[in-house]
Amino acid sequence: MKFLTEYRDPEVAQRYLEEIKKTVTRPWTIMEVCGGQTHSLVKNGILNMLPEEINMVHGPGCPVCVTPLNLIDKAVYLAEEKNVILCSFGDMLRVPGSEKSLLEAKANGADIRILYSPLEAVKIAEEHPDRQVVFFAVGFETTAPANALSVVHAHRMGLDNYSILASHVLVPPAIEALVSDEECNVEGFLAAGHVCTIMGMQEYYPLVEKFNVPIVITGFEPVDILQGILMTVQQLERGEAQLENQYARMVRENGNPKAMETIYEVFDVTDRMWRGMDVIPSSGYQVKAQYENFDARKKFAVNIPEAPENEECIAGAIMKGIKKPFECPNFGTKCKPENPLGAPMVSSEGACAAYYHFSDMINQLTPQAV
Repeated sequence: MKFLTEYRDPEVAQRYLEEIKKTVTRPWTIMEVCGGQTHSLVKNGILNMLPEEINMVHGPGCPVCVTPLNLIDKAVYLAEEKNVILCSFGDMLRVPGSEKSLLEAKANGADIRILYSPLEAVKIAEEHPDRQVVFFAVGFETTAPANALSVVHAHRMGLDNYSILASHVLVPPAIEALVSDEECNVEGFLAAGHVCTIMGMQEYYPLVEKFNVPIVITGFEPVDILQGILMTVQQLERGEAQLENQYARMVRENGNPKAMETIYEVFDVTDRMWRGMDVIPSSGYQVKAQYENFDARKKFAVNIPEAPENEECIAGAIMKGIKKPFECPNFGTKCKPENPLGAPMVSSEGACAAYYHFSDMINQLTPQAV
């Protein structure tokens, strides 16, 4: 197939559905890691079409959702107390911190700007040499090259008023943490195709071998998702565990070497706190010492104490695949996109937001009215 519309072709999708139904002989639990895949599953009604033997659970692949309270609080502090121009992707603004969100801080007068690229933030720093500009650098490996590139550009331009608040998280360590969790019952994974477009496939072979679990790198369109599920089920039914690449039109074995070169120029790997999942070793990026002037944590010596998560939010259990969004007693009642208890109800990649916005397609799965 050559065109995007072909990956949304109902006839092709139906053929994959029929093949899945013919192949599956027993229950299997499969996790799609990425929130974009979750939204495709729910929005396109795929969850309702799959045979009942296939239990799709939703992983932690939403970078906004796993950004800890502490970092939201730091961003709010920088905007309110340090009077910086704080720049961010739009998804981050409504994520609740321990006391308020960035949107609430903006409403109170803080200079918080929604951007589509970190390079826009560099431009703002160039145009406002009298103001400190901080970009809230959130994302998986996919957004890391652009965020790193913003630091490189600012360095070359001699901008001493630009820095990033880095909150990058990495997918392979998260998969390892999930499989190692005693509560985890995931038997196969759909890995995030856009992450592998940057990083390639090499990091996933050790996971397959160590945990004897199938991993299929998968795209985001309906046909991508269905083919990825079929490939995973075929492995499970045969008792195999291999790394396969459904998203071959984009993903290469060694990824994008130039993008990775930029990442490794600016970032070191570090342990990272994941909201709802605790600290995962070697699961994030931090700014290297040679670029510490562009590290907002060090530049502003931000010291914000850790705050407890909202006890009414079960985001951790949802992102570990232990529970579904509709199993939360607050789903659609106390917790809605306009008044979220946790990040998965806010982000465009959050599982709770997917279920809420496309709930008409999953009412038969939902034990409570939305």
